[in-house]
Amino acid sequence: MSIQGNPPDEPEIPAGDDADAADVGASRLPMFPLGSVLFPYMPLQLRVFEERYLIMLASILESEPAEFGVVLIERGQEVGGGQHPFSTGTVAQVLELVAPEGFVGLVAQGDRRIEVVEWRQDTPYPQAVVRELPALVWDDALTPLRVLAEQTVRRTLSLASEFTDDAWSANVALSEDPVEAAWQLAGIAPVGPLDQVAMLRSTTMAGLLRSIFDHTEAAADAFRVPGPGQIDPDGLDTDELDTDELDADELTTDEPDPDDVDPDDPDPDDRTT
Repeated sequence: MSIQGNPPDEPEIPAGDDADAADVGASRLPMFPLGSVLFPYMPLQLRVFEERYLIMLASILESEPAEFGVVLIERGQEVGGGQHPFSTGTVAQVLELVAPEGFVGLVAQGDRRIEVVEWRQDTPYPQAVVRELPALVWDDALTPLRVLAEQTVRRTLSLASEFTDDAWSANVALSEDPVEAAWQLAGIAPVGPLDQVAMLRSTTMAGLLRSIFDHTEAAADAFRVPGPGQIDPDGLDTDELDTDELDADELTTDEPDPDDVDPDDPDPDDRTT
């Protein structure tokens, strides 16, 4: 996947060390604005061939762990420029690189959430000043809500599989760690990117699980096909054809007019028009 174009125009922040960033606790991070949301503990695969992102990869590989930020593009496209990304994103840590001819294949995994404070304008590739968002804390009292959210996601994935090949398997395995599993549920839920951003912005674990359930349940309604007993006759289009207005002269028939049949034609039905 190639990312082209520049970050949105924002006021330039002063150059300097990370400690001089405009926000306490903020640091600079290379950024990939994408057309999809990355959640913590979810995989990410990219194909990179644009020069400035190859430069970025070379730079981040000098550090351990090698990582960059991912934010969803709110407006614009990955290719062609004019992007305006959302401010909430996720740090991706590089796990694997392959370099076939013409591009670099990258496998990464979401790690922790970030919020963009400001975009840098003085770098050869997209960078932003970001601050980390607090990690969500698990409480065993949330287990029933977690079970409900997981059941809803898996049931909806089964429904979605009948309409699309892009959905995750309803039987996909989740992490045994409850925090990781919660984020993975958000990542596999068959919902739209705006719903995903809303889940990514959750401030509590209970809020995340409730958001997963609510957004997934709403998505399930779009996949459900009503049975005969569930159809509301008042909602049907009752514009019926008035048979009294039919013009008999405009009706056609497949039967030939006897007066038009050539008696010398051995097969009067075998003809072209």
